[in-house]
Amino acid sequence: MNRRYLAIAAILGALTVIIGAFGAHGLKSILIENGKLEVFETAVNYQMMHTLSLLIVGFHFETIRLANWVSNCWIIGVFIFSGSLYALSITNVSILGAITPIGGTFFIIGWGVLIYSILKK
Repeated sequence: MNRRYLAIAAILGALTVIIGAFGAHGLKSILIENGKLEVFETAVNYQMMHTLSLLIVGFHFETIRLANWVSNCWIIGVFIFSGSLYALSITNVSILGAITPIGGTFFIIGWGVLIYSILKK
């Protein structure tokens, strides 16, 4: 068990709920006006999915080789992928969407490292 990654997962989980609720209530009119409600929801979904995955890795940290790499890739992915989609949704500045694939790449690398770690055990 790695308390640092568990704490980060707990913080990201709380932030996911807060951001999701704020989007559904406080920002809904802006998101609809910008035509970006679905983009915002995608950001929330990916953040929660990787937060829960980080939580699982945190609990099984000692049994996963390269767990630091997996966890760090997912954390970076959440900030870049979801963060850029949040910013795009609220500001409607389309160039922010160009950053999103970088975060997606970090998600994929994290999953790839996890697969490698499992197969090499």
